[in-house]
Amino acid sequence: METIFQDYQNLFYAIAAICFILGIKKISHPRTARNGNFIAIFGMFIAIAITIYIGPEEGTLSLYNIIIAMAIGTAIGTIIALKIEMTAVPQMVAAFNGFGGAASALISSSEYIKGTDNIITPILLAILLSVIIGSLTFTGSFIAFGKLQGIISGQPIQFNGQKFINALLAGILFILPVFFFIDTTLFGLEEKYVFIIILITSSLLGILLTIAIGGADMPVVISLLNSYSGIAAAGTGFVLNNQALIISGALVGASGIILTQIMCKGMNRSLSNVIFGGVGAQVEESKSKASDMNIKSYTTEDISLIFDSANKIIIVPGYGLAVAQAQHAIREISDYLIKKGKTVLYAIHPVAGRMPGHMNVLLAESNVSYELLKDLDEINNEFETADIALIVGANDVVNPAARHDKSSPIFGMPILDVDKSKTVIINKRSMNPGFAGIQNELFGYDNSIMVFGDAKDMLIKLLGDLKELD
Repeated sequence: METIFQDYQNLFYAIAAICFILGIKKISHPRTARNGNFIAIFGMFIAIAITIYIGPEEGTLSLYNIIIAMAIGTAIGTIIALKIEMTAVPQMVAAFNGFGGAASALISSSEYIKGTDNIITPILLAILLSVIIGSLTFTGSFIAFGKLQGIISGQPIQFNGQKFINALLAGILFILPVFFFIDTTLFGLEEKYVFIIILITSSLLGILLTIAIGGADMPVVISLLNSYSGIAAAGTGFVLNNQALIISGALVGASGIILTQIMCKGMNRSLSNVIFGGVGAQVEESKSKASDMNIKSYTTEDISLIFDSANKIIIVPGYGLAVAQAQHAIREISDYLIKKGKTVLYAIHPVAGRMPGHMNVLLAESNVSYELLKDLDEINNEFETADIALIVGANDVVNPAARHDKSSPIFGMPILDVDKSKTVIINKRSMNPGFAGIQNELFGYDNSIMVFGDAKDMLIKLLGDLKELD
């Protein structure tokens, strides 16, 4: 039986690959995302099961130890998935990207150590690629984790000569691998020490590249690091001669790059500008503009009257909605308004939140109907006919400065045209700027009113005030 499975190993891997592709296809839409996830999980189960059934090579880790390691990993993953708060999902994704990169780097390093004198050139090249990208992904992902968690400043951390140092480290990583393929040494160093230098250099480059990126660009960074982890895994697949790992890694790498490009397009910026632009460093300059605005502060009782007379409401969720865990409260508000015969839509900006699809995941958790979720291209024409644009926790993605202020770091970024609505109601805890570090001129517009306070508390009070009007 084992021989039969070995003969058809690649067939099972092909079935797993088909499941991965179908899963990614279905994940692209909120309605089918859950089924897509299960299909991809089933594909991974096939790949893991056939690999384990055939068994590890002689002299490597025993099947018993592999199963124990899988059980431990499954337990940890299950606990994290059950305990993680919605606000911490971006951090979780960043950490998982980092662990994926670390796993690829460690496996490839192990293969290098085991067979230093017998590794053929293509495999050696795959080992070096996996180690470089995996190490960079590991350190970069945990710097991103630190920024999202607030352990490290969310603002770009930059210093004189930083770009030169980054370029120097990148140059070293291009040059050092050459010494593995030519009959010479680097300043008398043995090959294994050159390997260690590569490992350290790539890890350091991951740190320096990520600390220079502002928190506003974290969705793009997470997507890019996810792509890196896939590329590193594909390299490890070549090292291990495992077709399933090659295919799954290539799919993750390719889809991550495509998503990164979509996110960059959503901000009207190039990837190089995201990595080296340092958006968010102008905080002090923007704070002074807040005092020049005519801010109108209202209570929930005041705005309930506006909602009562409105016919069309567009809700714009942002990261503040996740922080307040107000997704269920916003769904209750929209359900109530719909029952009153009003039109309610949700405007989803591609870079709202702290990771790709953050708002979609948040609203799906509270069972908001998928038909109500509209992306930027679908919703922008709707604002002109909207009576109310309710902004809960969004900031930079609704800032009109992106259209006309060439000095603004977000100039040219496509935004949600909330200012074209009859009335713009903005919920914020304070006048602090968003992650891009700039003040939002929308707050001072004549048709804009502010409702300060925690989003969840505000929405609960608003729902109570609306019911009192019945």
